[in-house]
Amino acid sequence: MLDDNRTGADTALLDGAHLHRYTGGDIALEVELYGLLRGQIISTLDALARAGNDAVLWQRLIHTLKGAARGVGAMALGEVCAAQENQPGDPAAITAIRAVAGQTLEAIDTELERRAA
Repeated sequence: MLDDNRTGADTALLDGAHLHRYTGGDIALEVELYGLLRGQIISTLDALARAGNDAVLWQRLIHTLKGAARGVGAMALGEVCAAQENQPGDPAAITAIRAVAGQTLEAIDTELERRAA
């Protein structure tokens, strides 16, 4: 289990212990949830690219991703979403979200590959 990858801000990219508690140790469910989060990250980033300055859409997208990320232990992504949730269309906010989302996707891919081995 991936227990604790951390970003420079010392927040877990993937908190495996959190996910393990959440799933009751069901490894198949953990893999499924990582896959679902992976898809949600990609679709949210695509939608953000089209959202422009639509504050309502921006907040809905970021709020949804924040909850999904925190639910499965992607704490750094949850934190960056919380910090940027009220910054619709801000280039710095988009950059921050994309950076941590990319790191999270890499961590998910690494974890899924490890579990498949």
